[in-house]
Amino acid sequence: MESSTKKPKRIALIAHDGKKQSMLEWAERNKSILQQQFLSGTATTGKLIQKATGLPIKLYRSGPYGGDLQIASLIADGEIDMLIFFWDPLEAQSHDPDIKALLRIATLYDIPTANTESTADCLIKMM
Repeated sequence: MESSTKKPKRIALIAHDGKKQSMLEWAERNKSILQQQFLSGTATTGKLIQKATGLPIKLYRSGPYGGDLQIASLIADGEIDMLIFFWDPLEAQSHDPDIKALLRIATLYDIPTANTESTADCLIKMM
C-alpha cells in the first residue's frame, strides 16, 4: 500500500538579477508547498526569498562566485531533485560558462528544471 505522505523534494532556487522579483513573487505564491520541501539556493536569491517568505533555505555562494557550480555539484551527487532557475536571456552574465555547466549537469542527470514561472508552476503542482 502506497503511503499518503510524499517525500519532501530537495529544490534548488536561483534567479538572475532581472528575474529576482519574479522568483520572489513565485515563492510567495507557492509558499505552502515550498515550506514542505528542503530548499537550497544561491546566496543572493536565497536570502531574498528567506526575508520575503520566512522559508528556510540552505545558502551557497552567489552565482558569480561559484554558487551555480556548487548547485551543479549537488545535482551530480544526487542531492537535488529539482532546479528552479529563472535566468535572464536578455542580460549578459559574467559567469555564463558556469550557468551553462549548471544547465548541462541538470540535463545530464535528468532532474526536472524550470526556467520560467509557468514551467515552475507546472513542476510544483505535480509534486
